[in-house]
Parts: sequence; C-alpha cells; structure tokens
Amino acid sequence: MKKLKWIIGMVWIAFAACDPKEDPTPNQNGSDIKKAIVDTMREWYFWNDKIPATVDLTKFATNEELLNGIIFKPLDRFSYLTTQEAFNNSFVGRNAGHGFGFAFTSDERLFVSFVFDEAPAGKDGWKRGWEITQINGKPISEYKLASGGYDFKLGGPDPGISNTFTFKLPDGTTTTRTNVKAEYQSNSVLDRRVLEVGGKKVGYWAYQSFRATAGLTPTRSAEVQSSMEFFQNQGIQELIIDLRYNGGGSVAVCEQISNYLIQSANSGKLMYTNKLNSQKSSNNNSVNFSKIGSLNLNRIIFITSRGSASASELVINNLTPYTQVVLIGDNTFGKPVGSFPLSRYNRTLVDNNVELVPITFATANAQGKAEYFDGFPANYQVGDSPQFPWGDQRDLRLAAALQYIQTGNVSGRMVDTYYKPKWEMIDAFKGLQQEFPAF
Repeated sequence: MKKLKWIIGMVWIAFAACDPKEDPTPNQNGSDIKKAIVDTMREWYFWNDKIPATVDLTKFATNEELLNGIIFKPLDRFSYLTTQEAFNNSFVGRNAGHGFGFAFTSDERLFVSFVFDEAPAGKDGWKRGWEITQINGKPISEYKLASGGYDFKLGGPDPGISNTFTFKLPDGTTTTRTNVKAEYQSNSVLDRRVLEVGGKKVGYWAYQSFRATAGLTPTRSAEVQSSMEFFQNQGIQELIIDLRYNGGGSVAVCEQISNYLIQSANSGKLMYTNKLNSQKSSNNNSVNFSKIGSLNLNRIIFITSRGSASASELVINNLTPYTQVVLIGDNTFGKPVGSFPLSRYNRTLVDNNVELVPITFATANAQGKAEYFDGFPANYQVGDSPQFPWGDQRDLRLAAALQYIQTGNVSGRMVDTYYKPKWEMIDAFKGLQQEFPAF
C-alpha cells in the first residue's frame, strides 16, 4: 500500500509529464473509452463484485451515464469522472469560479458563508455575513425548487462567466456587484485566532479543505504547518476546529493534521487502516501516527455539518480512539471510503484525458470504526449562523463550543436553535466539486 498511498497524495506530480495537448483529439464518448472505464472498474473498484457481469456499452450515451449505471448504488454516492488537469489542480487549490460559499439561516435568508482571498469574490471585498437578496436581478425565492432545494443558475466554473449579486451589508446598506469568474489559487484556512475564555487560551481554526501545497515533498500543506505553529507559539490549551463547510480533500494532508493533533504519548500507534477490494488485498495497509510539533491537547472540539465529509470525517475518526472528540453543529455527511485516480492504469483513459475516480478503498480507525455512511452524529446539535463573521462569539456554533469548554455542557437554549437546512451547499455539487464545494 506504500505505493498507493503515494499515488493518493502525489497524483499531480505523477501526471506532470502527461500533457493532453500532445495527445490525439479525445473521443470522450467512444466505445473504447467506455470499455476502458468498465475494465478499470472491474480491477480497482471497491465494490467490483457488484458490477454487472455483462455491460451493454451501447445503452449509455455518455461516460457519466455508464459510470452511474454500474456503480453500487446503495452505498456509492461518490465515484465520478473528470479530467486529469481538473483533478490535479483541485487538490492543490487551483480553481476557477467566483470563489465563495452560500449558507441559509433558519428563516431561509441566504448569506455568504466564506470567501477565498485571491478569488474574484475575495478581490472584490466580499465577506462572510453579507446577506444575498438577489441574484441576477431575481429574489432568492425564485430559485427555489419544488423539492425545497435551490438552483441558483450560476453556470459552470469557466472563466469569463459573470453573475450579478445584490447584498445587504451588516450596517444595513445595500450594494450590487457584478462578478466575473476567473482562475485563482484558493486558501484552505479561512480564519485562525486565539480566544481568551474562562482563563484559558482557546485556538479557533476555520478550515475549508484538505489541500496540499504544490511542490512540497512529502505531500503536505504549508497553511496547516503555519497554523499549527501559530497555535503552538500562542500556547493554546484547547482547540476548536471548524469543518462545517469542509468537503474533504487530500489524505496526505489529513495525516499531517492528525499528526499535529495526536499527543506525544500516542505517536507510533495506529492511525487508520486501508482496505481495497479482494483482488487488491495485497495493497491493504496500516498508517501509524508520527507526532509533529508540541501541541498536547486532551480533547478537540469540531464544529461540523452535513457539509463535513471525507477527509474531515477521517481526521475525526483517526483521533477518536486516543482523545476526547466533541462534535458541535450537525451530523456529518457520511463518507468512510476514499478514492485515488485510475487513468494511470489504462492508456486509453490517459490518451483521452479521462480521469476515473471511483471508490477504491475503505478506512477504519484503531478501534475498527469503519462504516459510518450515515455520518458521525453531533454530540450537540446547534443551528448555523452564517450572518456573523468568523470568530464572532454571536455565531451559535462557536458560542456553543466555547460554552462546552467552560462548563462541560451545551445549554438547552443553544440546542433549541438547531434547524435542519433543506438545502446545503454540498447539495449543489457532484463528484470532484462536491469534495471542494465553492461557487
């Protein structure tokens, strides 16, 4: 599994020498590509024994329809197709779009939930807590679907697409901004600070995605390193990690964070195990903790939501056997399985710039906890507050976390604020974009 772990974490380097522009014009929906998808799935797919024995390729108009037609539907909500460039770029934060997120309050008012600094929205000065009252001249209610969800019709991520937004700012004024999508480098850390609470130094870390920093070997995040060193230097005694909008990302970065958070006494102990399908069981592997830094925390408080998925859940699961883990907010998404890209194993996929990213492995922690497809339940369910800036103690979920640190409990008044959103941003995306959700 050493080799496969390297593939998961270093995939963008592996493809650096494979320039699709030098390949023949891709025949994206040809039968040769469909056959390559089926053959590769039969070899590597975690549930490969559930693939139909015979697959009639002529019944599927597109590669996406084919993949959707052969995956194991009861559990697989995650396998997808993309391009090699899109996959590689996403895992190091090279994106395109406006570069922001949405979230609803309990009364279905829509707010900017986060903004990437270098994205078009960030450069235009957008902030978390701005209320969005209109999109392209229409009130938010006009984008509501019969299902209760929303389709804001913002178009794809392609540079050059523009949308116009009307905001109500925290001071009560309004502003209308036209924003043009462009390529940008995203930041994973949305906020970091130290709060003085009850005589304790409490670190607060809003972390949006497990993205690696391009060019670093071994694979890791410079943002993670900088944040953890900041908290170490500040001498924090407690840590709140806000993953409420974090859809996942790099397993290697998840390991990096886990190694910062584990206590020194547990360094060298089992972090997690990987399990592949029966044909690939020789690649099953265990990963142990290797302590980084000097943080020595007795517990970690995570702020979570249904948008907390994949690597977010893996870091929670990794730490649970060794430290007190408290979840505040809402139940997580439920993705105890992972993927690595498979085009490198099939020349037809490489030649046609088709990246196949199906579920290829499952993980379990040191206690054997593995199948959390319904997500991890929050210890305390508390409503979201996207109308307040990062670190503002009027934010109900942050306030609840701070209350827990001071009293060991969350009050009934806080719990009464809980509401289950009919739509969350993760619902707007599929595949690669669901792992790194942003508009």
